[in-house]
Amino acid sequence: MTLAAQRRATAWDYSQVLASQGTESISQEENNMATKGKILVLVSSGYGLPLKDGKVYAGAGYYLNELTVPVRALMEEGYEITFANPKGNVPQLDLHSAVPDFFGGSETKLQDYFKFRDSLTGLRNPTRIAEVVASGLDQYDAVFVPGGHGPMEDLLDDPDAGAVMRHFHQKSKPTAVLCHGPISLLSALPNSKEFVAALAAGDDATAHAKAKGWIYAGYKMTIFSTAEEQQREPLEIRGKVLFYPDFALTTAGGDVSVLAPWKSYVVQDRELISGQNPFSDQALLNLLLPALNSRRAAA
Repeated sequence: MTLAAQRRATAWDYSQVLASQGTESISQEENNMATKGKILVLVSSGYGLPLKDGKVYAGAGYYLNELTVPVRALMEEGYEITFANPKGNVPQLDLHSAVPDFFGGSETKLQDYFKFRDSLTGLRNPTRIAEVVASGLDQYDAVFVPGGHGPMEDLLDDPDAGAVMRHFHQKSKPTAVLCHGPISLLSALPNSKEFVAALAAGDDATAHAKAKGWIYAGYKMTIFSTAEEQQREPLEIRGKVLFYPDFALTTAGGDVSVLAPWKSYVVQDRELISGQNPFSDQALLNLLLPALNSRRAAA
């Protein structure tokens, strides 16, 4: 990663934002020009993923391409974006995503998406999910949850995230989840916190029992695979996750399938569109955009 990328990745440069109204104006103008509807994007509030043996992965957050590639395309299609997380705090970028590999090997493209990320004033000032729920979810046409390890920190058992998921399920509105993002589907469990606690403790039987009533039981879906996670554990997070994402969804009752590591793979079942890994960003978009257009046409 270049020095310029490191500077952008480590923190939001508030002084630069305040000094230059250009990027902020671009972001506001793009949202003000929206004509098609609104998309809710859920991100994590966490700054540390608990691991086994008391370790913590402090760099957990959202992956740059997983957030910006879909969001940019949705905005270009004319959708207004609302970012929300549990605490309303600035979400953290996972620095391991700040590499050209996830942008077709292009450093130029990486820098371009960094600039786009920096223009997203709503990402610097996300709304609390509870406030979004209180303001009414009917105004949103779809919900999108990008990955990175962030959702493994808090979105998987956040009660307000659960309210969001149940709404979009009940209304059959597109629910797009990418990489680790599908773990947020667990928040819709009647006993999500107890389910997650049982998994973390290695009590699979109790976790399975706590999964009764999950709205996504039987749904075909995909998520970051155990094989991919095991490859990244020694290289990226320097430890072992409390449980593997695909096992968690399977235990809850999902019909989970994955491909070989790092292959683009997406699954659509009713309103749910899920992608396996960072390289599935465009394929997920290729299903999400038609799903949104179909709903508009039907309306």
